[in-house]
Order: sequence, then structure tokens, then C-alpha cells
Amino acid sequence: MPDVHAQAPPDVNDPRLYINRELSMLEFDRRVLEQARDPGMPLLERLRFLGISSTNLDEFFEIRASGLRQQVAFGVSQPGPDGLTPQEVLAQIGEAAHRIVEEQYRLLNETLLPGLAAQGIRVLPPDQWNARQARWLRRYFTAEVMPVLTPMGLDPAHPFPRVLNKSLSFVVQVEGADAFGRGSGIAIVSVPRSLPRLLPLPPEVRGGRHDFVLLSSLVEAHAGEIFPGMSVTGCHAFRATRNSDLWVDEEEVDNLLQALKGELPSRHYGDAVRLEVAQATPEELAHYLLQQLGLGPADLFRCRGPVNLHRLSVLHELVDRPDLKFPPFQPGLPRRLTQGGDLFSVLRRGDVLLHHPYESFSPVIELARQAAADPAVLAIKMTLYRTGTRSPLGEALIDAARAGKEVTAVIELRARFDEAANIDLATRLQEAGANVVYGVVGYKAHAKLLLVVRREGRRLRRYAHLGTGNYHPATARSYTDFSLLTADREIGEDVHKVFLQMTGLGKVMRLKKLLHSPFSLQRTLIALIDNEAERARQGRTSGIRAKMNSLAEPGVIRALYRAGQAGVPIDLIVRGPCCLRPGVPSVSATIRVRSLIGRFLEHSRVWCFHADGEELTFLSSADWMARNFFRRVETAFPVEDARLKARVLNEGLAIPLADTAQSWLLSADGRWKRVKPGAAPRCAQQVLLDELGGRDGGEAPDEESPRRR
Repeated sequence: MPDVHAQAPPDVNDPRLYINRELSMLEFDRRVLEQARDPGMPLLERLRFLGISSTNLDEFFEIRASGLRQQVAFGVSQPGPDGLTPQEVLAQIGEAAHRIVEEQYRLLNETLLPGLAAQGIRVLPPDQWNARQARWLRRYFTAEVMPVLTPMGLDPAHPFPRVLNKSLSFVVQVEGADAFGRGSGIAIVSVPRSLPRLLPLPPEVRGGRHDFVLLSSLVEAHAGEIFPGMSVTGCHAFRATRNSDLWVDEEEVDNLLQALKGELPSRHYGDAVRLEVAQATPEELAHYLLQQLGLGPADLFRCRGPVNLHRLSVLHELVDRPDLKFPPFQPGLPRRLTQGGDLFSVLRRGDVLLHHPYESFSPVIELARQAAADPAVLAIKMTLYRTGTRSPLGEALIDAARAGKEVTAVIELRARFDEAANIDLATRLQEAGANVVYGVVGYKAHAKLLLVVRREGRRLRRYAHLGTGNYHPATARSYTDFSLLTADREIGEDVHKVFLQMTGLGKVMRLKKLLHSPFSLQRTLIALIDNEAERARQGRTSGIRAKMNSLAEPGVIRALYRAGQAGVPIDLIVRGPCCLRPGVPSVSATIRVRSLIGRFLEHSRVWCFHADGEELTFLSSADWMARNFFRRVETAFPVEDARLKARVLNEGLAIPLADTAQSWLLSADGRWKRVKPGAAPRCAQQVLLDELGGRDGGEAPDEESPRRR
């Protein structure tokens, strides 16, 4: 950090003022892991958080670490805003990731598995199988597992196989000569993903109420049967993580859909970036696997348990123990929507604001369904980033296209890890007669927009949905997001212009209310921050409050530092990576950064600028990151009605900022420290569940108001 005793104000470009994004991402994963460590959390939920921590680390290596390795391979040594080169970042990543993995398995073995066993939920290793269990498991292995295994003995005719990304595999030591006289000593067995990784024992053989066996334990125990007549002296599970970022030169391909279809299989066989092996794997075998995968000793992770911790998360679904899970909840609905009926007439009387998952996502689906069935609706336009397989929103668009309506779907085929589902939906929409476009070359379409054009008498009226989250009904029950349903004329016109820019050709169009990346969003955001700084310098009241997933864009961080130097009070809620250092004297002493980790994934983006008491408030699909500002189509939309704004500021900012149960504060040294809950901890998510969740039929308090004209 800059010298706090320096006389001149520190330069906001000083690399010591910036936290490395990749290392900050690992710190987020550590905060997720702390949820699994929390004794106040239901036991099966703690196991689920352990699995989330594991999958987060998987994706980190698949995307972030692999990208850094590519930079090193190409000789890139340019430091980032934090002053670290890719080589330096990789070295620090290795140290941090190994510590996280050690903590994961320590928590599993010393706390979670014993705690589950005390509740009658056991994952039995082979040395704990009784005779009846061993017989049943052998029959299961012979009937269900053995027929789909393909062992690969290694010799000049059988080189080391291309092991799939993150697949369960075994390296087996074999002695003796086979029928052909071969005796290489090493074989590889890969287990198909069609086999369940966790086997529940049937009632007739289990010793407790809930007994399970890992598939890896089953294969290890019966490895000798895979190599008849040979002597198996060792069988050790391993898993390779590979670069999973798809790359397509969009300017060179004629059909992005077909190009991505061709690229998807390669995701399973990218360059290896990490090797996980069972703890007992001999050093020479681990070294052999590293050589075959092109990895070094720092890329090896020894696991004191299953090589994929996420596989244990299925216990959350398999075990019927409500007392060990979060209590179920019913999403609420504003009273204006509880009677059903025509949504268009509801929106003509005023906007509707929904806060998911506390309030239901069903009105958004219902708007699309009513639009598809309404003869007065002429056109529907929608962006689709992540929707899930067989999405009800996708089905509504298909129904609308088959009914002869003008349907336009802007589908982002490059939504990472959802490419296959989006390709399938795009194909089905095209077959139904919809206009399907894949956004703009070089820019991901990340904005969340739905536009309905309806004839009403002699005029056409636009209805719109704008959101901070994806059109995905499943994540709408586990992610916190805001939805605005509106018939506001100017917002409808702006949304229409955004679609014109995504589907057609033309210069940048001036929008009346929406901010729009890659054009006006970052520039306007910095201007709003600078305006607060100027007010503070003039001795006027100022303030910035904002909530997002990530804060990493250097231009915005510099603007925040300038505002901090001017004395602007700034409160930021950043769930994940944050590259800004708060609390640095003479730079960010007035900036506070908190992270909220709880039952629901904090996903909404909310921004508020004091603006001499006007409290300019925006909701957005964009985080404060370079990709959102410059390489994506994003929108931010204002909340202008006084009562709707009050809801957003209270639910999206004030209540989370007052949380003392699940909050973390970022220090100037880059470390996150958990807030002490005190005698009466306040959990923001529980407060919102109590205030907005369903009551006796799913009704929430009516906090809507007539739309500002």
C-alpha cells in the first residue's frame, strides 16, 4: 500500500492501490467455504456450500488459471493494474489454491462427515462394509459398472488416453503377463459420467438409516475383476482439470452456431491445468500422470477424500432430512398480481417491481405466455443469455412464433457452460419461424430485456421487462435479482432501440432513460461518481451506494478513489472479486466494501447517487468490470417512481448494509474479515424473506404505486 505518511496525495494509478482480480476471486471462494464451516448453518447446507466451493475452484482453473497459463506460454509479461505479471499471479494462485483445498478436506474429514454420521448419514469406505453390504456391492459392480468400463493397458499400441475434463479416472498398477504377453504395469480406467458417483445402499443391507458408498470406493475395491488373471497392486483415483474456454474467431466464421457446435467437444480435451490425485497415490505414479498431462509439481493436488468434492453434494437431495436443510419458503406476489388476469391492464395502471427470490418470477413467465396467446400482440423481442433447458420462456416464444407473431430472439450462444442449451433453443426457435440472431460480433449480449408490442385501438403500446438476472426460472429461486415490468413509453422506446442495434445496422442511437454499453454506460457512471466528488469538494452533501457481483474496471476504481479523496461517503456491496482497496488514508478512507454470502446468491446490481437529495437510482445487468462496459451489450435502467425507488434502496442497499449475520468487510490490506454478529445478529436475507415471502397463498405486501408519467 502507499505510504500513509506521504505528504502528497497518493496517485490513484499506483499499482499498490489495486488488488489482483484472480487472487480476489480465490478469496471469494474462501468466504463460500466459511459458510460450510459455520456451525449455525444446517448440516446438509454446509455440505452443499463445500460442494459450491469445490465447483467454484474447478471453474477458476478451467477459465481464469488457464487464461493466465496461455499468457505465460505466449510470453506475455505485461503487468496488470495491480503491478503483477501473469507469472507472478500464477505462483500466488498455486499457493492460495493449495491452502483452500487443504481446508476443504480438513473440514470434510474432521467436521462434516463425523457430523453427518452422528445424524445417521454415512458414506462408508470399504473397510466399513459388512459381509451383506460387500456381497450386494459386488453384484452391483458386476451388473451395473463393469459392463461400461474400458480399461486401457499402456503400451506402444495403447498410448496414454485423452482423459476427459474433470472425469473420474483411475491409474492402476498391474503385475503379470496377460494373454498377449503384455505386462506394461500401468493401466488407465476412466469411469463414464452416466454412472452415479454416490450409491445409496438399499434398506435390506444398510446398517443405518442413510448409508452410501462412493463409486470410486466401489471401483477401487473391485479393480482386480477389471484385469482377470492379473495382480492389481494399486488403484488410485485421479482427475484432470482442463482449459474449458471456447474460442471462435467470429470475424472468420460464416455461421457462429455451427462453429460453436464444432468447438463444444473440444472443451473436454483442452490443455490440462490441474491434476488431483487420491492422497495415497505413490509419488512415482503422480509424477507419471503429471508428465503425461504436461504439468509440473505445483499443479498437483493431493486429496484426502474423493477427488471431486462436489459429488457429495447430492446427499442434499438424496437424504430426506428437512431438519438439516434450510426451511422451505413460498415466494410472494404483490397484491395487484394475486388475482391473475390480464397483466397488460395491470401494467397500464402502473409499474410492477419484483425482488427475486423473495417474490415470484412467475409474472415474468406469465407476461411472455399472455403475449404469445394474445391476438392483439404483434411482436415479441427478447434477449436470452441463460434460460435452462426447455425453458418456459423459450416455449412461450416458440408458441408465439407458431401463432404467426413477429418473434425476435437475441440468443447469446457464447454464455459460458450454457452454449449447448442455447444452441438447442436457437435451433428450435428457428424451426418455429422466429427471427434468431446471436448478438453482435465481438460483444456478448448480456442485457436482460423483454419487449412486447401490442395493438390497442389505433395505437401500438410497448410493454417491457428489464431485469438484473437471467431468464432462468431455477436460478430465480436461488439468486437475488430485481425485475421491473413496465409500460413506460420512453423506456419502451429505449428498449426498442437497443434491439434495433443488436439485430440491425446503424449508428449509436440516443436513449432517453437507459444507459447502454459498450457506449454510454461506463462514461455516464464515471460522470455520476465525479459529480458526487465535486459536490463533496464544494461542501455539499454527497454519497454513493452500490451493489454488484464484481468490481474490477480500473477507470471506475480511479473515479471512486477521486471521490474518496474528495470525502464522498461510499458504501459498496461486492459479492465476489473486488480490486479496490478501501480504507487507505488520503485515498479511500471514506470507502467501505462489504460482501454478503448467504442462502441465496447475491446477484442484483443496484446503484444510488445522492445527487443533492434526488437519489438517482439504477438497476442493471452489468457489473463494474471491463468486459461489461466494453465487450458486452448491457443496460442500466432508472427507478424513478418514489415508492418503487424506496423499495429498491431499502431492500437492495439499506437492509444488506445493515447485515451482521453473513457479512464480510474488506480491509486495506486486501483481507476479508467477517462482521461480528453481536448479541442480536441481523440476517438481511431472512429479513427480506419475512417481509416479502409468501403468506397464506403466496401474497406479499403491496408496495407498488402508479407509474410516474
